[in-house]
Amino acid sequence: MKKKYMLICSTLVIAMAAITMTGCRGQNQTAKSSSAEASVAIVNSYDNTEELATKYPVINPTQIDTHLAKKIQNRLLSGFENWNRGYDAWAKWGNILYTNDSHYNVHGVRLTMDEYKASMNMSLKTADIQMGNFNNMIISGDWAAIRYDITNTNRQTGKSVPGTVMEFVKFKDYGNDLGVRVVEGWAGTKGEDFDAMSGMQTDEEKVAQQKALNSVVNATIPDTNDLEEKYPVTNPTPIKTEEAKKIQSAILNDFDNWNQGYDTWAKWADAYYDTNLQYHTDKSTLTLTEYKDSVKKDSDATDVKRINFDNMLISGDWAAIHYRVTNTDKITGKKTARDAMQFLHFAIKGDKVKLIECWTK
Repeated sequence: MKKKYMLICSTLVIAMAAITMTGCRGQNQTAKSSSAEASVAIVNSYDNTEELATKYPVINPTQIDTHLAKKIQNRLLSGFENWNRGYDAWAKWGNILYTNDSHYNVHGVRLTMDEYKASMNMSLKTADIQMGNFNNMIISGDWAAIRYDITNTNRQTGKSVPGTVMEFVKFKDYGNDLGVRVVEGWAGTKGEDFDAMSGMQTDEEKVAQQKALNSVVNATIPDTNDLEEKYPVTNPTPIKTEEAKKIQSAILNDFDNWNQGYDTWAKWADAYYDTNLQYHTDKSTLTLTEYKDSVKKDSDATDVKRINFDNMLISGDWAAIHYRVTNTDKITGKKTARDAMQFLHFAIKGDKVKLIECWTK
């Protein structure tokens, strides 16, 4: 089926699609590189982590203590450096970081490398996107969750717009010859640009994607008191420390209280959230009272159920979660599915944890 490519990407798509480790071609396509790509210098070494970490610092560092985690850390830092060197460096770097079978999900749309290549090619013709600091880099097992700053500059007007991006990325170590490479990544959540990004897909891919959304819409929350079974994690990572287990329990209980309705959740919120909570959205930062008021307002029109997790990465007093929800319009009864990403910062005091700050998309 012939692919139908969109000719215009919105600024939001460009910003959210500007992802750290972006690559566009599999290893066996290296011979097809342009002369400019072939001659451009890129960073490709596991020995320069300390140097790159100085250039792209992690504002809220967490422990990176396994051999694989250190390799993933280097790939993330190298991704920033190569992206900021321009399109040709980004394209050449993609031959190292990705395989032909890698996928990237942009705004909830699952793209092959060729489709992703096309979307990035169009985006970078209209905007210069530069990576800044990492706000978070949480690595657990073969997964990484990152939150970072970008600056998006329109090439015609010269106007620059700052922003932040959240990503969840699965890696695989293919051994000494191929090294650590991306299996699949998720950048941004399903939103207003979903239809535009879906224009990159074939008809068959669109059908498969809708089937996946329908499975969430039709999902049934298990009737059990075991919250790990009730709200499963599709891609589990190690949760071993006592602190991590307390954070996990708090997150699961937040899901369960939320699903029992606003009144139940509002009472729970006083125990889960710190009184000085800062709740960051793309548009504003809310206090606990303001956040509760916004949830109440939304609940009057829409019944939102939290279904399950794609990911739950916990390190130190930080967690990053990617999860699925359903939205039922209380007037029309129409039910839809979407996803959400959050980075959560907890205060751990003895046997209790409190959420002190949250960033959500």
